[in-house]
Amino acid sequence: MIGYVTLGTNDLLRAVKFYDELFDSIGVGRFIETEQFVAWAPSPEQPGISITKPFDGKPATVGNGTMVAMIFNSTEEVDAFYQKAISLGATCEGAPGPRGELSGFYAGYFRDLDGNKLNAFHMSMPT
Repeated sequence: MIGYVTLGTNDLLRAVKFYDELFDSIGVGRFIETEQFVAWAPSPEQPGISITKPFDGKPATVGNGTMVAMIFNSTEEVDAFYQKAISLGATCEGAPGPRGELSGFYAGYFRDLDGNKLNAFHMSMPT
């Protein structure tokens, strides 16, 4: 259902460098690129994440309660992606670990260089 999620930035070059390195760590590259907008996805047929300078010319702001969640195949992949984000300057919003009452839900939360909140998670449902 989701085609892509767009996050705002006030410094496109800095944001693109951050996401290029972060997504390269999981083998994901750019698939759309303009002077104002860059998007990454595993393939054009799969959901992606994009960064843009707001088209209205006003400053980008962080949405309170807005978060982008990315699914991974294991808790180890969650840990590695989270640590890569932190090493690139992201800030911790909750270190990786089991979360809440949802059995099998494991997640790490961080904010990118512009303050956008992201989540790396793995879900292993009991059988």
